[in-house]
Amino acid sequence: MTYPNEPKPDIVSIRLRRVKYVRSIDRVPQIPPEQREVLNAVAQRYAFRANDYYLGLIDWNDPDDPIRQLIIPRPEELHDWGRLDASNEAAVSVAPGVQHKYDHTVLLLCNEVCGAYCRYCFRKRLFMDENEEVTRDVSEGIRYIAGNPNVTNVLLTGGDPLLMSTRRIREILESLRAIPHVRIIRIGSKMPAFDPWRIINDAELQDVFRSNSTRRNRVYLMAHFDHPRELTDPAVEAIDCAIRCGLICVNQCPLIRGINDDPVVLSNLFRELSFIGCPPYYLFQGRPTAGNQPYAVPIVQGWEIFRAALRSGSGLSRRARFVMSHATGKVEISAVDERHIYLRYHRAKDPALRGQFMIYHRNDDALWLDELEPADESSPRFEHTSPLGVDEGPE
Repeated sequence: MTYPNEPKPDIVSIRLRRVKYVRSIDRVPQIPPEQREVLNAVAQRYAFRANDYYLGLIDWNDPDDPIRQLIIPRPEELHDWGRLDASNEAAVSVAPGVQHKYDHTVLLLCNEVCGAYCRYCFRKRLFMDENEEVTRDVSEGIRYIAGNPNVTNVLLTGGDPLLMSTRRIREILESLRAIPHVRIIRIGSKMPAFDPWRIINDAELQDVFRSNSTRRNRVYLMAHFDHPRELTDPAVEAIDCAIRCGLICVNQCPLIRGINDDPVVLSNLFRELSFIGCPPYYLFQGRPTAGNQPYAVPIVQGWEIFRAALRSGSGLSRRARFVMSHATGKVEISAVDERHIYLRYHRAKDPALRGQFMIYHRNDDALWLDELEPADESSPRFEHTSPLGVDEGPE
């Protein structure tokens, strides 16, 4: 698979490419001058960042191009809708840059920059000037993890950890590997999609992967591909390189209007991911984050898209779970019928809720768990944990 307007690269050209970053709408010549003023206004609130490689994936003759929808600001982002911390991550922050929601897993927010900024990002608050959630000094987080023997999984996230220097990545991974009870280290990254050469061209990074992903204690690359057109030859080369360095690769992505809210597109994405050794892991219901109204898909519609996408492909391409990352836990959408929506706690902040089955009245307009009405006494009602229509963005 190649990207528009460029010849199919051979393996040499794949490995020689270096991307150039773009941080201003004015530096994207394909955007008409009459649109730049309003899009710059959006970018002042929710940061814009891209690079020449990823912008080259866009078919600029198609105003509905999915890669364009993913990376180029839209005026509708300024609508008064959603909240910046839609899953209330602040409630599980135990130290700067450290989140501990589930017993066995700790998140280290170790970087506040991404290779590019997805317009629908649920952590866009991290890219705002006044944000102080991320810390470059993870020593307190390392000490916290070392002092909690129940923690077997650590997720490096942010921002994108693979934008850190290789030296810093090595220091963090080796510090975690020195903790006996940490068995899995996950790296959440969209760099294979945004800049595959971050992996392909860095022999030292590859050595870091090989040294820290061992037979009994693996490093997982939690990749983030949203659309089949992101699976270019360089992107596939990056995944192959990671696999050859001992990483286990899986993919997780949200269901986003205008990008992958089509069962054929989603099925093709899942199938291609399974072919390259990066099978689907989670499909997320989009969080009601400030600025994300143009990308929202109702729960029922999302379930129907997801179910239709799973009608083809091998079992490896149909492993994804369709879930909501709610403030109370990871809620799996298990089924929908004419009257009800059936949910189950796949993960839960409260251990007593783990595995709990819940039934809600069907609501075809509902975008989030908080909007659903319980259909029985055992299914809780959620209020005010992530209200829609409340914009917490800067003035």
